[in-house]
Parts: sequence; structure tokens; C-alpha cells
Amino acid sequence: MSEQLAPAPQPGEADGTPPVKAVRRAFSSPLASMLMIVVTVLWTIPTIGLLITSLRPEEDVSSSGWWTAFGDPNLTLENYHTVLFEGGFGVSGGLMPYLVNSLAISIPATVFPLVLAAMAAYGLAWVKFRGSDVVFFLIFALQVVPLQMALIPLLQLFSGGAHIGSVTIIPAFDLSGTYAPVWLAHTMFAMPLAIFLLHNFIAQLPRDVMEAAVVDGATHFKIFRSIVLPLCAPALASFAIFQFLWVWNDLLVALTFAGGTPEVAPMTVRLAQLTGSFGGRWELLTAGAFLSLIVPLIVFFALQRYFVRGLLAGSVKG
Repeated sequence: MSEQLAPAPQPGEADGTPPVKAVRRAFSSPLASMLMIVVTVLWTIPTIGLLITSLRPEEDVSSSGWWTAFGDPNLTLENYHTVLFEGGFGVSGGLMPYLVNSLAISIPATVFPLVLAAMAAYGLAWVKFRGSDVVFFLIFALQVVPLQMALIPLLQLFSGGAHIGSVTIIPAFDLSGTYAPVWLAHTMFAMPLAIFLLHNFIAQLPRDVMEAAVVDGATHFKIFRSIVLPLCAPALASFAIFQFLWVWNDLLVALTFAGGTPEVAPMTVRLAQLTGSFGGRWELLTAGAFLSLIVPLIVFFALQRYFVRGLLAGSVKG
């Protein structure tokens, strides 16, 4: 008699526990919690070192490590004042105008794709029309276009327009010296991923709720504003965090479309200049680096509860 091989039991099947609950129990064990604490501490140590170094005087930074500050604390805010308002040795002007520029670039460049992608995702998920699936897959396929490949064509489009022979298809945009090119570039680069992520979330909303709204006479705009937006707030917050961090830390797009002028250049451009000018002035470099770090941290911790809910949305039930 031949014996049939049975598949190996999944975690939790031996005692009748569903696999999903068994995995959750494993990740909630004391060993897993201790491992997460260790990893968190290891990831936090460099940030603490950056903060302490930014608060130490130049002579202390050049003569001892940052950990010695625990035994002999000698901290000052002079480094931040120098970086923000003076600029320091070899550099005129501080970071404050560039910090304002970064906020003026990052906030609209996060809101614009979020609003447009949410409306497009709702239309593709619940407003069925001929070719809607083809449009969705074409948008999804745009994610394979490298950002670096599109920079120069977009720059030529903004500066010279589009022409076929002597016929002007798209006129040249007079956007030099403004934030608009950076907003447009970040919005275009973010749209494919944003539509894909939000479409998957919005498409899973309860059909009964949507049909009940239609029966009550609600328009698509009413459904989108009163039902879809509140229900997909976790997904919107999750993408907003990713997009804000991407735009805030961006240097390539900002240099290409905004240049390095103080009127429109973001903070990353100025930090690159500080690195080349200060060299060994670690107390000033760390102060500038921590200033660029603190805003994304505030955004993340302010939205982290929505971020976790957005990541868990659409996962298996159990």
C-alpha cells in the first residue's frame, strides 16, 4: 500500500488555532517584543548622536565623541542660530529661507497628487465606463518609467513647450523662478503609485453602503465627499506620509526644476552647499541635518495612527 503525503501543517493548525491568529500571537510574544525594543534602540542611537553633536560647541565636537556629553554636558543652541540665520564660515545667509521653501514645496506637492489621485481612484473603482480597466492598467504601467528619464523632457516642455515642425502643440510655460515646476513634477511622478494604492483601497469599500447612497439619490461627488473620503482616511494619510517624506528629502527634482536660487531652492540644496563649504564643521552640519530631520518626524508621529491603519487595511481577516 502506498502512503499519500499530506501537506505540512500550517502554524497553529495543530491546536486548531487559525493561522492568522497564530502569527499574531507569535509577533506578540515576549521574545518578539524584546527583539523590537532592541531594534528600535539601535535605530534611535544615531539620531540621538546627531542631536547631541548639534548641541555641542565646536571645541568639544573636535576633541571628543558625542557620548562624552552624558558625563560632562556642555550644550548650547548657538549652532542652530548660526545655521538658521547666519550661515557660518564660508557661507552667507542661513537656512531659514530654504526651510520655508521646503515647506512651500512639500505641502502643495503632497496635497495636489493626493486630491487628484483620490478622485481618479474613485472614478476608476466605482464609475464603470468602457475602457476603465485599460486606463487603470496604463496608469499602473507608468510606474516603470524612471524618474531620471523624464526629467530632461519635462524641463524642455516647461521651458520651450512642445512643437511639431512649426506647429505649437503646447506653448512654453513661463514658470522660471517659481515653485510651480517642482509642484507639477512631483505631482506627475506621484500620480501612478497614488492612484494604484488608493484604487485598491477604495475598491474594497462595502458595496452595500455605496448602493444605498445611490438609492438615496446621492451624486458621485456627494458619495466621494461624504462616504469615500472619511472611510479611506487611513490610506490617504499613509500615502501623504510617503509623499511628504519623498518631496522633503528630494534633491534631484529640486535642482532640475528650481535651481539653487534662495527664492525657490529647498533645504536639501542648501545642505549640499553646507557640506561642501563647512567640511569639518560637524557641529553646524549636524544642526542643519537635524533641522531637516525634525519636520518629517513631526509629520510621521502626527499621522502614525492613520499610517498603521492604512498599512493594515485590506489585509486578511481573522
